[in-house]
Amino acid sequence: MKTILKIIGGLVLLFGIYAIIALLVFDNTYHYEKSVVINAPKEKIWQQMNTMKGFNQWNPWMKLDKNMKLEYSGTSGEVGDKYCWDSKNDDAGAGCQEIKALVPNEKQTTEMTFKRPFAGQAMSDIVLTSEGNATKVTWSMDTEQETWMKIMKPMMDYQMGKSYGEGLENLKKLVE
Repeated sequence: MKTILKIIGGLVLLFGIYAIIALLVFDNTYHYEKSVVINAPKEKIWQQMNTMKGFNQWNPWMKLDKNMKLEYSGTSGEVGDKYCWDSKNDDAGAGCQEIKALVPNEKQTTEMTFKRPFAGQAMSDIVLTSEGNATKVTWSMDTEQETWMKIMKPMMDYQMGKSYGEGLENLKKLVE
């Protein structure tokens, strides 16, 4: 029994040390990005990302709730194109995503406003770069995070890696 208590105590101590280091070292801004090279021209990929409806064809979070309520507004393919989602499932939550800037065949910038399960705001870019006959697609997100969330950075990186990886693979399958 003493051995188990020592192990638990050691783990608690290690987590405490990690938490203090994370709070001191990690910044309040959070940035994540992931890239994939797709064997298709920029123009073909652009058709799948220049509207919110097109984006949702490969958006990895759409699969979290088949009954998610979606509402689109604004002019499709223009700044202001927006969709809001509402799910009973806390994994999907509720919020809105709106196109804030478009550079045809090069870059889409969106703003995400999260309502549930946590309130928050983030900016996201999808950038297309020619690589010979292929295109490098880089998807990024930037947000401010509360101080206590710094402790969660490794878990956030892992989760974002899975989600962005899945989304980029969905996009790749759609256009290749």
